[in-house]
Amino acid sequence: MISHRSFPNGLRVVVEKVPGVRSVAVGVWVDVGSRDEVPATYGASHFLEHLLFKGTDRWSAEEIARALDAVGGEFNAWTSKEQTVFHVRVLDDDLDLGLDILADITQHPSLRPDEVESERNVVLEEINMYEDSPDELVHDIFGETILHHHALGRPVLGTRESVTAMARDDVAAHFRRWYGAGRTVIAVAGNVDAGAVTDQVARLWGGMEAASGERSIAVPVLEPVTDVRLRDTEQTHIVIGAPAFARDDERRYALSAVNHVFGGGMSSRLFREIRERRGLVYSTYSYRSLFEETGFVAAYAGCAPGRADETLSLMREQWQAMAHGIDAAELAGAKGHLRAQIAMGEEDTGSRMGRIGRSLLTYGEVPTVDELIARIDAVTLDDTTALCAEVFSRPCTLVVLGPEASAGAEAVA
Repeated sequence: MISHRSFPNGLRVVVEKVPGVRSVAVGVWVDVGSRDEVPATYGASHFLEHLLFKGTDRWSAEEIARALDAVGGEFNAWTSKEQTVFHVRVLDDDLDLGLDILADITQHPSLRPDEVESERNVVLEEINMYEDSPDELVHDIFGETILHHHALGRPVLGTRESVTAMARDDVAAHFRRWYGAGRTVIAVAGNVDAGAVTDQVARLWGGMEAASGERSIAVPVLEPVTDVRLRDTEQTHIVIGAPAFARDDERRYALSAVNHVFGGGMSSRLFREIRERRGLVYSTYSYRSLFEETGFVAAYAGCAPGRADETLSLMREQWQAMAHGIDAAELAGAKGHLRAQIAMGEEDTGSRMGRIGRSLLTYGEVPTVDELIARIDAVTLDDTTALCAEVFSRPCTLVVLGPEASAGAEAVA
């Protein structure tokens, strides 16, 4: 059973009662990400994700770690281009502890200068680690390329230059501007009493002030671009993609099905053609990234440099074939997969918390599992045919990351 409520200060809470389990997952979902940063604060949302773990005047970082460790709790966070999330999972007997810690760090972080400096070095090392992972880095480069000159194209981690130059006061100002009641959702899933939890949230977050930050919405003009980055890597990493639509478009359910057929699993077209039949790659897949006002679909493959030419050619062939649509059997298989993924996610309180928190923050509604499955089932072959004809007929942006000798790089330079 799911219930949700809005408070006078704009804070929203959503609770799902899950009988028969002992764990409770709690998430604080904040509507802020890298797209909301100004030049002086590039990377500040992610920096704050780290710094809030350093504690408050009431809770030191060591005390938080020991308290949660003592009850077997899990504590983590993540930052994206549009959201920042802090979450804990504890036994139901320890819910008060989890709520207390989350409430304090998300409203009263200490942001001590010495801790800002020590964590700055941690973030810089994270950037270094990320740049040493070309199979991940290539997607950031693709996002920057297809979303050029738009806030959504900025890397979530920031850059070495921006993180190094960012002052403690810049980080604190970013926190005050964006971490407010109207931009925050508290999501709880577990064997709990919804009324009691809502009362606790009101007590702990009821005094949270409103955020002053206003997101700038601008629909970008996404022109096809080719970007070749020479890097001494063992593989050539290739991403091709094209514009799609915004995250609240009703066609997102059809896109989920289409994406699964294209590159969503071992039965997908990309996997069968490029890996299984040709043995050119270990990893190939497709994905969609949908944001508040825009989005894109992309396909990835990583291969030996000498195989980049053939791999890229096959990726283009599969992309162009998708413009003709998918067949009834493929759609049925995709629906079955999506239904199962939704249903299996219900077996974990963390997944349930993620679903209800993301839904309320992103869409302002919390559909039930049955309602989500009904929306998937409602997708028709005509829906997918029209979507494929539109999206996969658009000119593609291409990013290639690999060594100078890469055949793929030479083919597109």
